[in-house]
Amino acid sequence: MSVASRSATNQNIFQKMGDLVFKQTISHQCGVTMNDSVEARAIAEFMGKKPGVIVTYQPALIRIDGEGKLVFKMDEISEILGKDMTAEIFEVNTSTHYGRMVRIDDNTVTLFGNMDEVLEFIE
Repeated sequence: MSVASRSATNQNIFQKMGDLVFKQTISHQCGVTMNDSVEARAIAEFMGKKPGVIVTYQPALIRIDGEGKLVFKMDEISEILGKDMTAEIFEVNTSTHYGRMVRIDDNTVTLFGNMDEVLEFIE
């Protein structure tokens, strides 16, 4: 986009560093981003039915966001998928995550947004 057309639309999304204001807030959100795949769609379908979970489909990615914690049960996801889902396959499918990811056992992967809740799992 040329400088002239950018000026004409007056929609510059960039700000100068001096104009940025950072609020001192704490978020208890957590989530995962996955490449769009059969497995990712099954996980998103399952998680989207849970209260407080937001699933966002983008052209090549699927985001799953929540408040507090997100619990991923491999046996429940396997049932929807129609084949075995393991914690290892789940972790391979997640491109990135935010919050603290804890593998509770072979069947459960939990993301914690509240760092105080994850303390019991830290040795």
